[in-house]
Amino acid sequence: MKRIIARLALRRPSPVDETGQGLAEYALILALIALVCVAALVTLGQAIANSPGFTVLPGSL
Repeated sequence: MKRIIARLALRRPSPVDETGQGLAEYALILALIALVCVAALVTLGQAIANSPGFTVLPGSL
């Protein structure tokens, strides 16, 4: 009985394979950054296109 308890006490937990978890986290972060960039371009796109630099300047050149 003592041997069984000693073996259980010395038994180390098996390592958990988490290699795919890091890749999934990086993919989620990259997707979030891309979504924020697209949203910023959509909201600022019309304001930039209608600014005087794009409407008046080409006619004066």
